[in-house]
Amino acid sequence: MKYELETTELQVEQVALQTEDTSSYEDLNIFLPILEQSLDFDKNYRQLMYVHEAAIQQITARLNTLKGEFEFSNDRNPIDSISGRIKSKESILHKMQKLGLPLTASALMDNIHDIAGVRVVCPFIEDVYAVARMLVRQHGIEVIQVKDYIRNPKENGYRSLHMIVKTEVDFAESTKYITVEIQIRTIAMNFWASTEHQLRYKKDRSFTEETQKKLKECADLMAKADLQMQEIAGDFDVNQW
Repeated sequence: MKYELETTELQVEQVALQTEDTSSYEDLNIFLPILEQSLDFDKNYRQLMYVHEAAIQQITARLNTLKGEFEFSNDRNPIDSISGRIKSKESILHKMQKLGLPLTASALMDNIHDIAGVRVVCPFIEDVYAVARMLVRQHGIEVIQVKDYIRNPKENGYRSLHMIVKTEVDFAESTKYITVEIQIRTIAMNFWASTEHQLRYKKDRSFTEETQKKLKECADLMAKADLQMQEIAGDFDVNQW
């Protein structure tokens, strides 16, 4: 089955994030002059989230433009749904503490790259890569990192294409690049991931080894179904973008 990354736009960017680069915080500090180095979440959270919400709007607008174009120019759309979210204050604090990071604005901006998140759900596996290629070719998008959990699933069976990108955001007096995590997956992958999340964080149930085994089996079944659906799609020649 031919659905691997085929363009250098994605392949050359599969590198580790350079956490020593502090330009992101310094740039934002120009736009947010009252943002203090000491990270008081109650004081600074809204400012930081506003900037990242603007980045989500930029990415979702680009994706909705692509989706709208396909609705008018094709008999099928490679994008089923688009959603965005801002990481909660509690999740950010937990992640920083887990990584042993100081609670400072620079540590947050330079190490936590999934504050802003966008999820794209596609009908077929090849759609995932097609949408990724279309997005990263656009002006104002800089790819920082790609993690392909479709070709290389996580141990628990999780599958999705993850990209960390920087997107241009125009403010009143300047243009800044803000980091966004984009997850692109099929409908089947999204069903498994959403259901697994609901079960894993159910408070009155323990997540046993047997449960993990069963969920892994379900993930493998979903992956097999995805491949079979992709083969059928090939027979109908629906992946010509």
